[in-house]
Amino acid sequence: MLGALLALASAALFGLQSAAVRRAVTSSSPLQGMAITVPSGVPLFAALALFFGGFDAMPGWPASTWLWAGVAGIIHFVIGRFGNYHATQALGGTLSTPIQQLSVIVALVLAVLFLQESISGLNFVGIGLVIFGPMVMLSRRKKNAGKRAGSDFEPNFRSGLIWGLVSAFGYGSSPLFVALALRSAGPVEAPFGNAIGVLFVSYGCASVMVIGVIMMAGGIKVVRSIPKSGLNWYLFSSVLVALSQLFRYMALVVAPVSVVVPIQRLSAIFRLLFNAMLNRKDERLDPMVIVGIILSIFGAAALGVDTKTALDWLDLGPELTGLLSWRF
Repeated sequence: MLGALLALASAALFGLQSAAVRRAVTSSSPLQGMAITVPSGVPLFAALALFFGGFDAMPGWPASTWLWAGVAGIIHFVIGRFGNYHATQALGGTLSTPIQQLSVIVALVLAVLFLQESISGLNFVGIGLVIFGPMVMLSRRKKNAGKRAGSDFEPNFRSGLIWGLVSAFGYGSSPLFVALALRSAGPVEAPFGNAIGVLFVSYGCASVMVIGVIMMAGGIKVVRSIPKSGLNWYLFSSVLVALSQLFRYMALVVAPVSVVVPIQRLSAIFRLLFNAMLNRKDERLDPMVIVGIILSIFGAAALGVDTKTALDWLDLGPELTGLLSWRF
């Protein structure tokens, strides 16, 4: 029960930070957001690394662990997050959600190609459901085009689709490099010492790259020109991300992955709810798109949950269970 509650808290906090980012990008640029959220995460995750034994684990790491952790950070926190901010700015939090769910498929394909994992029949069903979400969004683009009364927001579907795919690539491919980093790290006494340490190093490497880009783009002027409202929302988002990650790791300590992963997929629902509360005038809450998001959540859960555990719980009968258990 505790693990489920922690996973639910993690999902809720992640959904809230998505709504905070949506509010921030209405008054500031994605690059300005990167200048705030990535470097500010370093001290937060340094505290987590100190508490969970991440710094104690680092001296025993080989060079490959540092390399993979750095690559994971650049791909996830630079490429993935920058794409996320742009997609959210172009489409809003609701319309960008189905595209970003494609990151689950990217992660699965890379795991099969490079980590020798397999795909089950249930996974194929999940892939179909995840793809359905973006198809619904694109089919409804004419209905959701243009400005609405009381709002200056006008969705940019071409830009949002491109940046959403960039985000899906970043968020979907980074788990491969995290897995490679953890595999090469070796065992440690603290249960999550390696994981938190890798997370901290990833954030540090991403911060170095972001600071370099900011210096080339104008240096401190980029940060000074951020409106106060945008700055506050980006800082709020940074704290929420750290807390969400903390609750996620705590959930994994006391509950199996098969419980934590499906519950965390509910973050898309919380994203809808918090965006409706905080950003109502700048969102397109199309009922059909929301249905597509819900179906994509079920698809993501089908990709993330253990196939045997799910089929045992569903009890679909021998023929259907055998079909969905088939592995490629």
